Amino acid sequence: MTASGASIIISSIGTYTPERCVTNAQLPAHLETTDEWISSRTGIHQRYIAPDGQEASDMAVLAARSALQKAHLQPADIDLLVVATMSPDYPFPSTACLVQGKLGMRTVAAFDVHAACSGFIYALEVASRMMQSGAYRNALVIGAEKMSSVLDWEDRGTCVLFGDGAGAAVLSKSSTLGVGVIDCLLCSDGMRPELLYCPAGGSVQRADAEAIAQRANFLKMNGKEIFKVAVRLMADSAEQILARNGLTFADVDCVIPHQANVRIIDSLAKQAGIPREKFFVNIDRYANTSGASIPLALNEALEQGRIKSGNNILLVAFGGGLTWATSLVKWL
Repeated sequence: MTASGASIIISSIGTYTPERCVTNAQLPAHLETTDEWISSRTGIHQRYIAPDGQEASDMAVLAARSALQKAHLQPADIDLLVVATMSPDYPFPSTACLVQGKLGMRTVAAFDVHAACSGFIYALEVASRMMQSGAYRNALVIGAEKMSSVLDWEDRGTCVLFGDGAGAAVLSKSSTLGVGVIDCLLCSDGMRPELLYCPAGGSVQRADAEAIAQRANFLKMNGKEIFKVAVRLMADSAEQILARNGLTFADVDCVIPHQANVRIIDSLAKQAGIPREKFFVNIDRYANTSGASIPLALNEALEQGRIKSGNNILLVAFGGGLTWATSLVKWL
C-alpha cells in the first residue's frame, strides 16, 4: 500500500510482437536442426523476429500505447517509466529515455532495469515501491527485447531459443485494500556470470574487431547448468514469498513463469507441488523473449480468462546475472 493507504494494481497490460513469425522449419539450413529436435527439448515451435530498423524501444512504445489505451490514459498521465531490457538500443542512453521521447511523455523519471530474464519483475518491484512513496500516480513498466540482435546465428544451442517482443503494464492506485502487487522477492548471485552472459561490449572486453572475430559480442549460455539452478531457485523463492504472506501453493490460482524452456516449467511445477494446469505457458509461440516474456504471458492469460478478480497470481522468473525473482499479485 502507498503512503496514502492505497493499493498498487496492474490496471492494464499491452503487448507487441513483430510481424515476422519464424517457425522451427524456417530457421536457416546451416543450423542443421529440425522442428522435432527443438520442440522436444524446449517446447518451442516458433518465434517472432524484428526486422532491421525496428528496435527494442520501438516495440516498447507499441506495447505501451496498447496498455495506455486499455487503461484509458494518455502518455501525459504517466509520471514514472521503467524499462526492463537486456537488448537495449544503445549501451547508453537508456532505452527508457528513448521510449519517453517517442511517446511524447512529460519529462518524468525514466530509467532501465537490467536483470536479464527477471527484469520485468525487478522493474515491477521498483515501480510499485516508488509509487508507495506517494510521489507517483501512474507508472509504465515495460519489458522489451530484441534478442535477435544479440544472438549468434551460427550457434544452434542458443539462437533457436529466443524471440523478440514487448509487454507493458500500467500501474495505478486503488482504494481497494489488499489487492494488486502484494509482495516481491528479488534475488541474485553474481559468482557465475559466465553461465549466461555476453563477453564483449562492456569494460571487460571492447566489441572491437578481435571480439567480433571471436563472436564474443553475442550471448553465451551454459544451458545444462542454468537448468539445474533455475528450477531449484525459482521453487525456493516462490515458497518463501508465499510463506511470508501466510499462503501455501494451494492458495495460488495461476502461475506466470518466465518462458525459457517447457522442461523447466514442468520441473518447477513438480518441485513446487503445484498442478501443471495452473501454469500458463506460451513458449511454443514466442520462444524466450527474456524481459518481455512475463507480460506477454500475463496478457494472454487475461485474454483467455485464466485470471479472474480475487485470484492469487505468482510471477516467477530466472535469468542471467544470475538473477531470480517472484512477485505475488492479487488481481482486482
